[in-house]
Amino acid sequence: MATTLYGIPNCDTVKRARQWLDTHGVAYRFHDFKKEGVPPDALDGWLQALGWEALVNRRGTTWRRLDEVTRASVTDTASARAVLIAQPSLIKRPVVAWDGTKEVTTGFDAEAWALRAV
Repeated sequence: MATTLYGIPNCDTVKRARQWLDTHGVAYRFHDFKKEGVPPDALDGWLQALGWEALVNRRGTTWRRLDEVTRASVTDTASARAVLIAQPSLIKRPVVAWDGTKEVTTGFDAEAWALRAV
């Protein structure tokens, strides 16, 4: 299984992550949330591994554009899952399923990623 980077192509953080992977010779498959949606089984694994708080991007534009009722309703794994499926742009990006492990990370951290590329 190859490393899979999940995200949105025009996201600046995803762009930096893809450039980093390319520069460091890490083979990966890009999964575009806009074109391919959020894979429900993968999302369930991310929620279990990372927790819903780590996946919901409360600092982004999409979160701020949600109505107050929807924002207030995101209080646990089930409610977060429903919103993340409906609004993939709410997922903190990128999400990376690393090759050869069952480890999943979210966000871009060049120092932490460098340890994987060794």
